[in-house]
Amino acid sequence: MKADIAGRSSHRLRRPGRHLGWPVCVFIAFSTTACVVPPPAGTPSPPRVEILMSDSHAARYGSSAAEVLSHPAVREKVRLLFGSDLSGDAERRRELSASAADFFSKSSPPRLLRIGELDYIAASGCLPGACQSHRGLLLIRADGEELLARLDEGGFTHYYAYAAGVAMTPWRHALVDVAWHALEPAPG
Repeated sequence: MKADIAGRSSHRLRRPGRHLGWPVCVFIAFSTTACVVPPPAGTPSPPRVEILMSDSHAARYGSSAAEVLSHPAVREKVRLLFGSDLSGDAERRRELSASAADFFSKSSPPRLLRIGELDYIAASGCLPGACQSHRGLLLIRADGEELLARLDEGGFTHYYAYAAGVAMTPWRHALVDVAWHALEPAPG
């Protein structure tokens, strides 16, 4: 009796697809394969990023990401950019487990990037103790009129845009992602 039960049990383990049916197997096969979807027609590809040598313009708003976020020239725009996600109050935040400002608590000095024809001040940082999974990037266009941001929260990515008449379009997503990867720390 025991051998018979063990025999049937191991038989089921060897052939799980038999009980699922072919439609389920096809679904699993298609859902586990990778596919690349091209951007919508007419979406320009993001320009190349050039990290400019240390420049006084990079420190225009401060020498750390925390200083940049609270600089009087951009403080209100940063507040409008992140909205309730900037708050330290968990009840007011929309999606984040920590405040947006916390993603910049540990930072390196701001860098000056040239993306296509435009210069951006890039302030990047991370949540102390979680720098591998909780990182942030704030891009401020050189004229200070456009702010873009990306916050990575352990597998979830949040994008933000602020400027008159600006929405977070696929092109802006790509622009932020290109800057993100250019500033990405080396593994190790």
